[in-house]
Amino acid sequence: MPLFMDIHLVGEVSVEDTRKAHLADLAVQEKYGVKYHQYWFNEKAGTVYCLMEGPDKESCEATHREANGITACQIIEVEGGMYDIFMGENQKVDHGLVRQENGEPDAGYRYILTLDIIANTASKNSINFDQLKLPKKPKSIALEMIHEFDGKKIKTAGFDKIVAVFKNPEKVLRCAYEIQKEFLQYQNNPNLSSENISFNMGISVGQPVTENEGFFEKAIQMSQRLCFIAGDNEIIISKLFEELCDTNEIIKKHIQLRIVNRAEQNFLDNLLDIAENKFSEYEFGVDCLSRDLGVSQPQLYRKVTAITGRSPVNFIRDIRLNKALSLIKENKYNLSEIALEVGYNSPSYFSKCFQEKFGIKPSGIAV
Repeated sequence: MPLFMDIHLVGEVSVEDTRKAHLADLAVQEKYGVKYHQYWFNEKAGTVYCLMEGPDKESCEATHREANGITACQIIEVEGGMYDIFMGENQKVDHGLVRQENGEPDAGYRYILTLDIIANTASKNSINFDQLKLPKKPKSIALEMIHEFDGKKIKTAGFDKIVAVFKNPEKVLRCAYEIQKEFLQYQNNPNLSSENISFNMGISVGQPVTENEGFFEKAIQMSQRLCFIAGDNEIIISKLFEELCDTNEIIKKHIQLRIVNRAEQNFLDNLLDIAENKFSEYEFGVDCLSRDLGVSQPQLYRKVTAITGRSPVNFIRDIRLNKALSLIKENKYNLSEIALEVGYNSPSYFSKCFQEKFGIKPSGIAV
């Protein structure tokens, strides 16, 4: 049967309250052909996440409704392989409640690391397409470190970056620190590698299901967005991640680390929601972005520059050209089609902008 997860906003309840609710579900589940496996309780956030098998969402909802008089805020179907990657295969379950190794309830938080490794070329007039891909040796080192710190790589179609999930916030930060330290040695000692690289990372924290998004979708998206706005060799973390991470302050002082607070994170979400929906429109520019965000252009410049390190013009350009590179790698469209898709009505101007950013004309890329 399909596997489902749901979210309940329960407010202030105790572990014992959640145990009784789970037992009530078990008492009526057979009637609806549902099998409840386990649940996670986030006492601080006032949320419960249930894992169950059932013929359909409606049967799972009916079980909850009869057992406890409640319905889930959202219920989603989960692919078994993705569930194992995020939640873990060997969990400690206490009468349905998932607990951490230390015995505390597992709150369901998982920590997402996105790493972008950029190949820097000595001569931007002579690079080839292979140099736009993830450098092989640094990529291999990063994957080894992710494995060493108990992280698991996530497959992301059409996304040429490394994305990994961790159960422990201290381990993901230490992993990021070790990757950063290793790669900085590359930059300071060219004898260590023939590949000249820069890099950036974003670390976010999220829950299995939200009221609107699918399985860890919001957390993955935020990690990728934090990585996108990170400067060269920088790690950006969300404020919630900082609050949940107890790593020694000495470690943090040695890391090129920036924290995005909640107000900045909300602005970044709004900014990218608008830009990613409209970048394909030729008319979309700073004036449209300013109007849609409801801020003046001087305010927009200050906010976008402070959060992303780019001017609004360059911010929009980078979104368009990064998307163009992804489309070229798919090898499904000609260059004129790609130019129009990313908001350029002049193929020649698109080619000029692409070469300025990536050091190679799009026509010179052979996939």
